[in-house]
Amino acid sequence: MSIEISKVTANIGARVSGVDISKPLDEEQVTAIREALDVHKALAFDDVHLDDEGQQAFARHFGDLTTAHPTVAAVDGAPYVLPVDSERGRANHWHTDVTFVLNPPQASTLRSITIPPYGGETLIASSAAAYRDLPAPLRALADTLWAEHTNDYDYAVPDEQIDEEQAAQRAQFTSIKFRTAHPVVRVHPLTGERGLFIGGFAQRIVGLSVGESRKLLDLFQSYVTRPENILRWRWSPNQLVLFDNRITQHYAVDNYDGRPRRLHRVTVAGDVPVGIEGKESYSIEGDASHYTSVAE
Repeated sequence: MSIEISKVTANIGARVSGVDISKPLDEEQVTAIREALDVHKALAFDDVHLDDEGQQAFARHFGDLTTAHPTVAAVDGAPYVLPVDSERGRANHWHTDVTFVLNPPQASTLRSITIPPYGGETLIASSAAAYRDLPAPLRALADTLWAEHTNDYDYAVPDEQIDEEQAAQRAQFTSIKFRTAHPVVRVHPLTGERGLFIGGFAQRIVGLSVGESRKLLDLFQSYVTRPENILRWRWSPNQLVLFDNRITQHYAVDNYDGRPRRLHRVTVAGDVPVGIEGKESYSIEGDASHYTSVAE
């Protein structure tokens, strides 16, 4: 049976059928999935029967794995698997995974474990479509800018609204402080496509004040989150979504009344981002070598 790719929206997302990802893939299958990922940015696989080992084996087809997270604990006995569990917090903010390190993951896999009876969708946005949507003057400006990304920033939540458990989670998340400068416009290493490389961890434009930075980042972010650029994925049991972390952002919608929701995430080690002039990202604070190798 040959692999079939069915487009879900004009700008992002496709369903993949005709391949059993619980088994080892041959080179032709891996190439077909990689090429589909380059085009569609996010790929959904239905009716997959994977455990943590199987999810890791699938992700390894695309490169070395990172550990679960630079600071957050992995699933017990599975150091490469991060539990995305509603009981441990909600990722209801737009972000690209782990952009505060020098070389964020190139790709992320999410697998459904526990799905609420309603809500709990994951939104995935194409930052390539966002860049294409920019008017020429804004595109020219974005091409010149760099942004500092960090895991240690003002979450805009009053301290009195943070309970002890949330405070402990925040302390763990920032137990190692990272700060990295990335180009606002990243060039995809495989396709040459340009995308806005910003998201929730991007806190300041290099050379600008915090206030000036916020205005520009919010302006660019508004193009990423246009409805036309978003895949809204409603989870079902036994699904896996693979997305290109180099040219997307995502958001976990908190609309399920606190019902249990759990996904498992496995990520593939990435390359150091490069801007349109060929300059690489640079680290300002924090060493993530315990978390990830650098993809060539």
